[in-house]
Amino acid sequence: IVLIQATSNSQVSSDEARSVLSAIRSDAGVTGGSVRVGGETAIDVDVIKSILDRTPLAIGFVVVLTYVVLFFLTGSVILPLKAVVLNMLSIGASFGALVWIFQQGHLSNLLAFTPQSIDPSIPVILFSIVFGLSMDYEVLLVSRIHEEYVRTGDNTAAVASGLERSGRLITGAAAIMFTVFMAFGLAEVVIIKAIGIGLAIAVAIDATLVRALVVPAVMRLLGDFNWWAPHPLRWLHQRAGLGDYGVIPEPEQQVA
Repeated sequence: IVLIQATSNSQVSSDEARSVLSAIRSDAGVTGGSVRVGGETAIDVDVIKSILDRTPLAIGFVVVLTYVVLFFLTGSVILPLKAVVLNMLSIGASFGALVWIFQQGHLSNLLAFTPQSIDPSIPVILFSIVFGLSMDYEVLLVSRIHEEYVRTGDNTAAVASGLERSGRLITGAAAIMFTVFMAFGLAEVVIIKAIGIGLAIAVAIDATLVRALVVPAVMRLLGDFNWWAPHPLRWLHQRAGLGDYGVIPEPEQQVA
């Protein structure tokens, strides 16, 4: 066993340090043995690679499972797809805000931190939490719209009524989560600060823009196509769907 130490004047997470690491790993081959390169830069690169390798699997699992659950809730193959696509709006906005704030350092003086590259674990954590919260708000909104549509068969009126009935609830829930997440922004650890502020931004955008404006507008434009599903899947939903509002209820009897 031979231990060789190599030093560099570059910062641990800098591109220069990663270039040095890549050069060492490519030139350190030996015959009849193996070479292991350690150090903070090597750990950083290996962790990032591990996260990136597993991220597509994690995203696929979340998206597919969410789609299936929403289908069994609504009986539509369009609404789950719409929900997944629109959820990416708030997630993408939070990612962009994180880069603008923490990597480019535009609010570094206000938030008391030193600008640096985004830790690779932060986007994964943000995606999982924001996607779950966004889908929670989606279920609150769409379930009310679905109930009204089953009752009346009028998509336009159902969207308006569902938004009216669930809008305040979604706004109140989002306000609570926004306050909690912003409290994390007071932390001294940059990773915790970034996660908290990223979540707060995502929740604010999702509740005020996506759920209140974009979702109703898209559902209004799609019309009755919102509730479309192939006959076999419609049959499956009727047999195993979630919720008890999939059948049009009997008219209420007038009490004399």
